[in-house]
Amino acid sequence: MIKAVLFDMDGVLIDAKDWHYEALNRALALFGKAIDRDAHLATYDGLPTRRKLEILTKSKGLPVGLHPFLNDLKQSYTIELAHALCKPNFIHQRTLSRLKLDGLKLAVCSNSVRSSIELMMRLSKLDQYIDLIISNQDVSRAKPDPEMYETAMARFGLPPENCLILEDNEHGIAAAQASKGHLMVVGSVSDVTYEKVATLITAINERD
Repeated sequence: MIKAVLFDMDGVLIDAKDWHYEALNRALALFGKAIDRDAHLATYDGLPTRRKLEILTKSKGLPVGLHPFLNDLKQSYTIELAHALCKPNFIHQRTLSRLKLDGLKLAVCSNSVRSSIELMMRLSKLDQYIDLIISNQDVSRAKPDPEMYETAMARFGLPPENCLILEDNEHGIAAAQASKGHLMVVGSVSDVTYEKVATLITAINERD
């Protein structure tokens, strides 16, 4: 029986993948270390910024001493883009409000920092439906490790079989699968509708 739905944020609730790419590249370009879009999608998509910088140090020789500055700058650029581009999405508002009416607990589990998650939830007007936020600052190991989802389940006091996870990229999918929760793979933010989520929940409940 599904009692909670755990959402990734970027690419699931918020169409922010390009924002993260643009913010990171804007910061990296200052030091001649910009990466192309295909490489970002193939290697970096869904990872926390600190992990992206670690990979860039190994692959492009990015000095470790620049990591704190670049991380802070990237977060500043992301917030700037969010203020300009993050808007309410009626379909997602309806989806989350209906799921709440169905008695489900809702969480956002994202590799983003907490301030970014809270800002985007507020700007999209989804914050009123969310019971719990787990950011990369709330765990010692970010996705693809399952700790983030395991932490959310523990906070809700629920076993994996009572939780449905919505994810869109390989790192998040790996984390969801390792957590043993039920998984809905999302192709784009437009896939997150009440009908699709509720249909899957019904199928899982009938199967269980």
